Amino acid sequence: MSLTRRQTAAALAALPLALATAHAVPAAADDRHGRPRPRTVHIAGDSTAAQKYADAAPETGWGMALPFFLGRTLTVANHAMNGRSSKSFIDEGRLAALLDGVRAGDLILVQFGHNDEKTDDPARGTDPYTTFQDCLRQYLDGARARHALPVLLTPVERRRVAADGTARPTHGAYPDAMRQLAAEEGVPLIDLQALTLARWQELGPDATEGYFNWLEPGRSPNYPEGRQDNTHFQPRGAIEVARLTARALTAARVLAPREVRRTDEPVPAEWISWPQPV
Repeated sequence: MSLTRRQTAAALAALPLALATAHAVPAAADDRHGRPRPRTVHIAGDSTAAQKYADAAPETGWGMALPFFLGRTLTVANHAMNGRSSKSFIDEGRLAALLDGVRAGDLILVQFGHNDEKTDDPARGTDPYTTFQDCLRQYLDGARARHALPVLLTPVERRRVAADGTARPTHGAYPDAMRQLAAEEGVPLIDLQALTLARWQELGPDATEGYFNWLEPGRSPNYPEGRQDNTHFQPRGAIEVARLTARALTAARVLAPREVRRTDEPVPAEWISWPQPV
């Protein structure tokens, strides 16, 4: 096993298994016919997870690919939105709208950090250990009030490469603040920041260009002059992050093995589609 594969395995092993088991969702149990009860996986997050439309293709949020890895008893309600932070998502009424559709037994995946870091913007910026955690608690409280299971996801890592080719972290104290909050509040944590950083290191700087929205001039009519985007994904990157998420949800016993699929199988980029803007 290579060093980076050991890092990925260690990140998975570090997930709070006993904690997630202690907070297992009641709706995961079978119905009276022995079938898993249907439930919804709600996503609260930013542009890295959000639904993208035809005018942004091939940019792809990982929430668009998550259904490929979930079983038929799970559906995805992707509320993630470009440019939002944990604070602005609440202030704009998006958390309230998400919670209106939550039923007992549902999951709420909460991934923020990218835009919370923009502390020069009072509408979005938060402080890691004060306002960021305060905002995240509102997601936890809202889920619990509806007998749903909140799951905190540290922000996916950007593509930042040091001079020696090493993948570098970019999110400062925000992932640690979320890890601390998950431990204090007793909720499952999926450490996407650690998992994706290890994956980008494993792939290397050249290969990761095909995972992020790097485009040559003329390749896409949406980006006629090309694109060098180290934050947002092309289909391959979104699929990889969704795969890591599904694996981690299973490792943390948030999802049962029968509730996921294809976690070790190829998923073609052609499965991604971009609807027309609403």
